[in-house]
Amino acid sequence: MADYIKINRSTATPTPGVGVPTPVSKARMFKTAAVLNLARATRITAGASLLVILASTASVQAQSTPAAATPIATGPAKTASAAPAVKAPPPAPTLDQRVSAIEAYFGNGDPTAALKTGPKDKDGNATIPEGLTTPLVGNPGPGHNGWMMTCAALVLFMTLPGLALFYGGLVRKKNVLSVMAQCLGISGLVSILWWACGYSLVFGKNFGSPFIGGSEHFFLAGVTSAPNTDYSTWVSENVFCMYQLMFAIITPALIVGAIAERMKFSAILLFVTLWMLVVYFPLAHMVWGITGFMNGVWNPDAKITAMDFAGGTVVHMSSGWSALILCLIIGKRNGFGKVPMPPHSMVLCMIGTGMLWVGWYGFNAGSAVAADVISANAFTTTTLATAVASFTWGMIEMIFKGKPSVLGFCSGAVAGLVVITPACGFVNSTSGAIIIGVLAAVVPYLACTKLKPMFKYDDALDTFGVHAIGGTLGALLTGVLVDAAVNSNIQKGTNAATTNGLADKVAGHSAWIAQLEAMAVTLILAVVATVVIAYVTKAVVGLRPTPEAEDQGLDITDHGEEGYMLD
Repeated sequence: MADYIKINRSTATPTPGVGVPTPVSKARMFKTAAVLNLARATRITAGASLLVILASTASVQAQSTPAAATPIATGPAKTASAAPAVKAPPPAPTLDQRVSAIEAYFGNGDPTAALKTGPKDKDGNATIPEGLTTPLVGNPGPGHNGWMMTCAALVLFMTLPGLALFYGGLVRKKNVLSVMAQCLGISGLVSILWWACGYSLVFGKNFGSPFIGGSEHFFLAGVTSAPNTDYSTWVSENVFCMYQLMFAIITPALIVGAIAERMKFSAILLFVTLWMLVVYFPLAHMVWGITGFMNGVWNPDAKITAMDFAGGTVVHMSSGWSALILCLIIGKRNGFGKVPMPPHSMVLCMIGTGMLWVGWYGFNAGSAVAADVISANAFTTTTLATAVASFTWGMIEMIFKGKPSVLGFCSGAVAGLVVITPACGFVNSTSGAIIIGVLAAVVPYLACTKLKPMFKYDDALDTFGVHAIGGTLGALLTGVLVDAAVNSNIQKGTNAATTNGLADKVAGHSAWIAQLEAMAVTLILAVVATVVIAYVTKAVVGLRPTPEAEDQGLDITDHGEEGYMLD
């Protein structure tokens, strides 16, 4: 490059028009020299880089090319050791396979489906060639993960503060803190149980049992941000674990409503501990576990092919029927039927109801464990059934009592949420959700206003009337109103529901029979276990406070606090 640059170092003044170069200043000379040096350095660096690349390529070729024959050495022959076999690199996915994995993410499908191009297994299913994968396999999807974290927070919001405010408003003011403390205490206790063994007993499987899970996830061992594909392809297992924890928290907290104002805090903690181990964990595995006895949607070997999208049997039937038995064993509140016991704050009750309704979207729509079309259907049916039930309950009161009450609207909303829970992912929004909404108001209304006075049991906050009756009704209506068009998992095809016969029952309109069987198992387990647990708790710590303590209020006697300091 320097050969083509002419530098005139003459200081003579050029003759105009002759074409003699203009004299160059020293500064410009040095600047030009710097440019030349930079150019030379660039050429040298580029050349060195090229040599490195060529050397690397030669090295790779030398490693992959058999060595040339060496000359025969003179002297005694030596045995040459065999060169180690070079393992073939794993097959690379095709562009179509990579695109299919991306499409699977958006459709909540299996990213490995397009990779199954290998020999068939013993069941006749194509396998994935060894080492063949795509970057999406085994990794959570951010959209689905984000939705499920939101849903987990919404379900916790149902208990804290939703249920605490709902129940807190319905009791007398001397007991408002007691029910809030019970909700908080249960939240902490159940979280510890879930970490220690609960998650594993529900969603593990190494016991090989249809009735209880396994021990592989005790203390959350192996629960990482990678998906557990037994339950979701695109959601981290730790997120799924936390989501399911929120269900475990609210279920025993519902029982509090039936025995409000008259059970010691220590007795509640012991009762809930035993109840979770004996009732909730086994029942949740049977209905939702991948090897569950009654998991008709996901277990191809299920003996009872039941459907429970978000907890009609697991949550509401189990807690509601247990609540009835416990309130019968513990007895009525002092003065029940003799002195008025109205709610002390319908404002708190109304606020709590609104929080429950909002949080329930995480409960129901989140049970799809994905942000997909099934989740969208559950979101829609939940809204419609709840709105219809709330309105219908209020109108029933207006017709028969002359005035619709805020308590009536709140009770109807909660009843609608309960009844639609097992069905929300299986019924349509054209008729199914509306029918459920109407019945969710009528049947629990009769249970709360007619059945309870008839048998004179003290279900303080109508846990039995709304959750037991509502959950049982919802489980049955799921089998009657199921529509396979809204959920591909119960359609005929290559899925568990086809293998175990559920898809045929849905198509033949006989799925309600399996629902009855699941309801019977749930009811028997909840009732029998609660009787035993209640009497064990009574023998160990006692169930009730003294009559004097109960009259004073559990806020003071159990917690040393008052909800309101207005004087």
